[in-house]
Amino acid sequence: MSEADPDSTATAGAPKFRRRAEARPDEVLDAALALFVAQGYGHTTVDQIARRAGLSKGAVYLYFPSKKALLEGLVRRAIGPVAGFAQGMPAHFRGDPRPLIARFLRLAADALTDPHTLAVPKLVVREAMAAPEIAQIYRDEVLARALPALQALIAQGVAGGFIRRVDPEMAARCIMGPLVAHLLLSEVFGVIPEGGLALDRLIETHLAILDAGLEPMLEGQP
Repeated sequence: MSEADPDSTATAGAPKFRRRAEARPDEVLDAALALFVAQGYGHTTVDQIARRAGLSKGAVYLYFPSKKALLEGLVRRAIGPVAGFAQGMPAHFRGDPRPLIARFLRLAADALTDPHTLAVPKLVVREAMAAPEIAQIYRDEVLARALPALQALIAQGVAGGFIRRVDPEMAARCIMGPLVAHLLLSEVFGVIPEGGLALDRLIETHLAILDAGLEPMLEGQP
């Protein structure tokens, strides 16, 4: 008989507690997301998440000390990289902000093509009114990072004459707004574009309008 494969514990069907420790946080987050989507954040317990992940409740708490921490982990995993990209944009950039804004929006759209990533903002939209902590977490982890960065990017573009004079704070909201409105229309009101969510079409249409709207005014224009 041949020797046992040392990696056999990670194969399909192996008990989760025998798998690599570094994989467990993602397994716990996957279990939490599935339950939050299926039955709601408020109706899901850490016990249920532990059972679905194949772990003890105590093992879950080693990685996430509370259900709120699980939600924070989901938001960071799903949207954190996009918000981090936005936050780093204005640091050393000087010039026309439109190419960077386009990269940011396309990066967000690409991320949201992953159903696991898309499920997180959908959950926020669906449950934020009933569970204000969900809205607060999303605000702290995503909006509080992306909006000021976009505002600073727009402000330097205006100061440098690369785009027309617009209100940087309101312009940053206008950049983010269509994504939020798109999810609201789909998830709350059931107004879904032909062919599904069509994020790529939304982003390219948004960028076409945005690019024209930020075009510097010619001398003599009102």
